[in-house]
Amino acid sequence: MTARRIRVTFRHFIHHSRLAQIGMIVALWFIGGQIAKAFQLPVPGGVIGMSLALILLMTGGVSLFSMKRGADWFLAEMLLFFVPAVLGVLDHREFLGLLGLKILAVILLSTIAVMAATALTVDLIFRWSEKHERLAT
Repeated sequence: MTARRIRVTFRHFIHHSRLAQIGMIVALWFIGGQIAKAFQLPVPGGVIGMSLALILLMTGGVSLFSMKRGADWFLAEMLLFFVPAVLGVLDHREFLGLLGLKILAVILLSTIAVMAATALTVDLIFRWSEKHERLAT
C-alpha cells in the first residue's frame, strides 16, 4: 500500500467510525489537560482541547466530517453527563417544592442582574471611548 492509499483509508475510517471520532475528541481533551497541567495554566483542559480542535478545523488539519458524528453522539447523550446532578435533586426532594422555586428565582434574577450590569458597563465604556476618540482627533 502506498502512503496516499493509507491516508485515504484512514480518512475513510475516521469519517465513518463514530467510535474513532469520539476517541479523537477525547484525545484532544486529554492533550488539552496535559498542556494545562504542564504549563500550569488556569484554564481547564477541555477548553484548551476545544481550542486545539478549532485550530485543526480552521487550518484544515482535520475535516469537519472527522468529528461530526462523534460530536453529535456527545450532544445526543449529554443527559448522561448530568445524571449526578439529577440524582442530587432526587436525594433532596425539598428542591422540587417551594424551596426549589425560590432557588430558581434567585438564580434567574441574579443572572439577569449580572447580564444587565455587564451590558451597561460595556455600553458606558463604548460611549466613553468613542467620546475620547472624537476629542483626540
